[in-house]
Amino acid sequence: MPHSALSPDHTAVITGGASGIGLAAAMRLAGLGLKVCIADVDDGRLEQAAAKLSSIAKDGAASIMTAIVDVSRRGSVEELEAAVRTRFGATHVLMNNAGIQPGSNMFGPPDNWQRILGVNLWGIINGSQVFAPNMIAGGKPGLIINTGSKQGITTPPGDPAYNVSKAGVKAFTEALQHELRNTKDCQISAHLFIPGFVFTPLTAKGRTEKPAAAWTPEQTVDFMLERVNAGDFYILCPDNDVPRSLDERRILWAAGDIVENRPALSRWHPDYADAFAAFVKGK
Repeated sequence: MPHSALSPDHTAVITGGASGIGLAAAMRLAGLGLKVCIADVDDGRLEQAAAKLSSIAKDGAASIMTAIVDVSRRGSVEELEAAVRTRFGATHVLMNNAGIQPGSNMFGPPDNWQRILGVNLWGIINGSQVFAPNMIAGGKPGLIINTGSKQGITTPPGDPAYNVSKAGVKAFTEALQHELRNTKDCQISAHLFIPGFVFTPLTAKGRTEKPAAAWTPEQTVDFMLERVNAGDFYILCPDNDVPRSLDERRILWAAGDIVENRPALSRWHPDYADAFAAFVKGK
């Protein structure tokens, strides 16, 4: 059965909602009869996305709202929350999905690090802290879905600012769910959404055709909704290249670096290449 928050005439707010996974989620929820607000930083993409959503929404354009929002700025998110309440009333589903990945290196420009952390981590903190109090006070079932990343769990070398931001999203969302389930009369639950390889504008890197290994945003959102309905907190998505079994071994190996006192990121350390390969095979 669908989660009761995903009911017709309820309201969903999706940041980073003008393209990729965010737009795919907005389309699915609009198709279920929800009123949808998509927030993004690009007015042109918002307009195009709104036209698509209006074509399938229960009440057409009357069910769709757009907002230009910089999620790294708390004031901008506060304005979004107030505008949604004015237009649609209570929020039942919040998907903190806005994210960027311009690339980073350990000793790169501080402004680049601050922007990545501002959008990817502070955007989720801001969204959750601004929307959750009124969602709780409303006394109705609701969902807060925060988009994380496998890179925030296994932290592969090559993009440290992104990894730090997504590791923070994992820790924050775990703490958020603990807080929600221990809040009296709260019917809101938080979920950590962990996509696999998805072909979106963020991952395209100049490609125009979907790589065979990638899922589409629609496949990823369908999996997300299936697991939300099942009650999962950790929504760990496979793709066409990496099954859940391989993700599990990679995650267990990363945790094992601490337990076994191996070198940091030993999965990429030449002295541990054979041991990791054997571990992945279950040996």
